[in-house]
Amino acid sequence: MIRLGPDPRPVLDQAPVARGPEPRPQRARRAARALAARLRAAPLTLTLLAGLWAVGAATGSLVGGPSDRLLAQVGVGVPTLTAGHWWAPFTSLFWCSGTGSYVFTSLLLLLVGPAAERRIGRVRTVGVLVGGQLLGTLLGTALVEAGSRVGEQWTDSVADQTSTGPGVGLFALAGVLGYRLTVLWRRRLHLLVVLVPLVMTLYVGHLQSVQRFTGAVIGLGAGALFLRVRPYSRQRRTSHTEVRVLVALCLVAAALGPLLASLYDNASGPFNTFSEIYLSHRLTPDEVADFCAGSPHDCARAHAVERIFDTPARLMAALFPALLLVLAEGLRRGLRSAWRITVATELLWTALLAWLFVGTRAGTGDTVQYFVEALLLPLLTLGLLVTTRHRFGLRLQGVVVGRLAAVLGGALLVAGAAYAGLGILVAEQFEPGATFRGMVSGLPAEFLPPAYNDLMPDYPIAVGPVARFLETYCGLAFWAVALFALLLAFRRPVLHADAEDAARARALLAEHGGGTLSFITTWDGNHYWFDEDGRAAVAYRVLSTVALTTGDPFGEPEARRRAVAGFARFCDARGWTPCFYSVTPATRDAAEQLGWRSLQVAEDTVVALPELAFTGRKWQDIRTALNKAGKQGISAEWWSYHEAPIALKDQIRSISEEWVSEKGLPEMGFTLGGLEELDDPAVRVLIAVDQDRRVHGVTSWMPVYEAGEPVGWTLDFMRRRSDGFRGVTEFLIASAALGFKEEGARFLSLSGAPLARSGQGGDPGGLQRMLDWMGRVLEPVYGFRSLLAFKAKFQPEYRPMYMSYPDPAALASITRAIGKAYLPHLTAAQGVRLMRRLSL
Repeated sequence: MIRLGPDPRPVLDQAPVARGPEPRPQRARRAARALAARLRAAPLTLTLLAGLWAVGAATGSLVGGPSDRLLAQVGVGVPTLTAGHWWAPFTSLFWCSGTGSYVFTSLLLLLVGPAAERRIGRVRTVGVLVGGQLLGTLLGTALVEAGSRVGEQWTDSVADQTSTGPGVGLFALAGVLGYRLTVLWRRRLHLLVVLVPLVMTLYVGHLQSVQRFTGAVIGLGAGALFLRVRPYSRQRRTSHTEVRVLVALCLVAAALGPLLASLYDNASGPFNTFSEIYLSHRLTPDEVADFCAGSPHDCARAHAVERIFDTPARLMAALFPALLLVLAEGLRRGLRSAWRITVATELLWTALLAWLFVGTRAGTGDTVQYFVEALLLPLLTLGLLVTTRHRFGLRLQGVVVGRLAAVLGGALLVAGAAYAGLGILVAEQFEPGATFRGMVSGLPAEFLPPAYNDLMPDYPIAVGPVARFLETYCGLAFWAVALFALLLAFRRPVLHADAEDAARARALLAEHGGGTLSFITTWDGNHYWFDEDGRAAVAYRVLSTVALTTGDPFGEPEARRRAVAGFARFCDARGWTPCFYSVTPATRDAAEQLGWRSLQVAEDTVVALPELAFTGRKWQDIRTALNKAGKQGISAEWWSYHEAPIALKDQIRSISEEWVSEKGLPEMGFTLGGLEELDDPAVRVLIAVDQDRRVHGVTSWMPVYEAGEPVGWTLDFMRRRSDGFRGVTEFLIASAALGFKEEGARFLSLSGAPLARSGQGGDPGGLQRMLDWMGRVLEPVYGFRSLLAFKAKFQPEYRPMYMSYPDPAALASITRAIGKAYLPHLTAAQGVRLMRRLSL
């Protein structure tokens, strides 16, 4: 291994630093130093921040905002613009509406300002901030005025408002800044830039929220126009992980919207009309009086609902936002079960709103408008979930599902039995006296938020201490257990569907070893066949009727040779066509003894380590990469991905997301690993970082076992930052090679490049020539041949890898199975794009 520091001379006998988790105090000190350095490099941000607070203090505006008289002069809105205050859009920059607004604006400025100064320059930062403030406030005010004139009730209710605060310009600045970030953070920042003011607009509905949203839109448009960055298009591919994160963020926004609106006494957004479906509110005195005017029972029921908010049961008011937040975590992890529960929840809300609309029996324009606005949120959420349904295919283990069902069912049974059973024992503490039927009728109200009480049938009202205890804690206890159990299940690592077989196969692989690619048999998506003695195994996946193996058999050497025939009999008994894919000559020979055919589909590149030395002209490119790294202060560090700091993980994800996005086509799988495959304790990750802890490139290495110990390592994941150090990939591979040599490893494999050969060997047959042609056609898209040529820099030994199959008549179905294995999520639109690119 190698350690290259600021010294411009490479030190080839030192290893990369093996890193582990930093102690918390050291991590905190480093973060504080980094924050201080960032602020020192942002004088414009600090000046704006100091000026904002100084103006607020000088005018007595820090607590309650500008006085009414001052607000009429410096605030922006329909009244001030109508009065001819043309300066209002500009002067609104220098005041905020109160302490909370000052704190929020300051945090937003500290988050966006330093990055904007560094990435787009101070002059442009000022220009975007001021321009975004002027255009955003004018456009937002114009939209409110237009809505008021056509009779839209929400906009009419805020048309007389006047706003202040630089938040409008800051959201515009954040929109422009996003175009200077990596693809991963561009998407996330732009989504947040739109979501935050949009949620505030839809739920709170104030003029300032509308202006912030229009400022964000102006920033997004200005960034694409003036920075000459191509806006988002269908050509940009987003990884499954990132799509899941973005969908989860949208669900979080839907959950937090009602909570944010509850903080405002005068929230009037269009989605706030039926916000009690999501977040229950305490009854007002007038509402209680209306119930009491009806009947004594209705009056007692209203007081019982009001009493809930004076007990711990008030947490039930936020039940559905809490449920959505838990489901968002499941969606972030790509779980099908979380997707199904979320869809069911949105469908129930849609049905409830439709039922309420039908029940009103009113057809006035205002009523229809209220219900249409309320239906938009669940319908839009459903549309998003249905559109992205293919991204949520991970399944919980059957054991986990069984335990979760048992916990949920048991908790529901215990809570329901406690409420109904114990309630009958203290029947005199209910009004009217409790009966079994009456207590069962009260169960729905017990397990639903207070706002749903009006929809429930009559039930006994708790008046005694024990009865009130049951009313307070039975439903609350059930949901506390249910949400905690769901969260634990969603956060549990998603393992193989047959986890026991996967663990058995991994133990067999570690003990006896296999080929250079055998570690990929531990990846998710594989099933396992074991011979009768359990001494050899084959990893495979069934696609249509083809059982496609993941590399060679593994296990005891003698048993591996017999495993080919054993697996063939196993497939034959089930009507499957076996196909050994990416296998070594030993497996090919065993298959040909059964009368099978073989084709070369890839070429492994193996570098012997004992005598490795980067000397001579043929190693010139490698030495150049090592020297450049030393001069630029770039070093190589070993990490275990699951122990790496969040900052490093995030940079790795960002680099990978940028790589996927540039393809415009799905990331390939099967024998090609991605981010998910990094998170394995046995996999070693080597990163190239500079003195500012900026990651320039990353590689991952899978162990090749023999007699229980790694004797070699295979390259899998390989990414580099587009604007980073050129030659970083050569630097990382060379560093890894020297490091593994120092550890005593015998070889490293640079892995195989599909549909690429070095050209060695005899005259190819017709099918082999067809595969060579496919490799040439796919080269502009996936670059397999360029990858093989790149690996030639390390002077490897070329080892052919084959596909062995029993029946040439099955080649068409085998080809489809291989394509589906590599591109399982290829959509029709992506398929059309792929064909267009291939036809160029």
